[in-house]
Amino acid sequence: MNDIKTLEDRLRAVEDRLAIYNLLASHPLSADTGEPDFIESIYTQDFVFDRGAGLSGARGRDKMVDLVESDAHRTAIAGGLAHFGNFPLIELHGDTAVATSYIALITTDEKGEERELANHGTSTGFRVHRIVANRWSLARENGRWSIASRTVLPMDGSGPALEMVRKAATYYADR
Repeated sequence: MNDIKTLEDRLRAVEDRLAIYNLLASHPLSADTGEPDFIESIYTQDFVFDRGAGLSGARGRDKMVDLVESDAHRTAIAGGLAHFGNFPLIELHGDTAVATSYIALITTDEKGEERELANHGTSTGFRVHRIVANRWSLARENGRWSIASRTVLPMDGSGPALEMVRKAATYYADR
């Protein structure tokens, strides 16, 4: 009977990871479209968004909706904003989880030299505006994973971002 429980636990962990991968993969789409219903469907009611010093964040799902509906964010979207993420490292803890990842903020390079790529048209290219480290806290609510908080720090060589990434680097230390 223990083998069945172990198998059930293992299957639950696989299902949880897949659900969290899908959830975090949806974040760039929600940020780049600014669709309020999308935002409301992936964040907890008391969601906290911490973008570090110098950038405003949000406290509460409604404030996150306000942030992505702001004129400034709409201007960024209209300018070709694209959030490009990597696979996160996920630490499961029952009905909560923590994930660490990077996101590159990419935008069109209107000052770039126009180039043609065979069968793909012409473009002035894109530029990486910045790369950020993310620490996501997730919670299972009503059988579904949601984002409870997110800390975002620029990968600029400064201490705070490196410390946040170092927390994830200990994941395999006890395994």
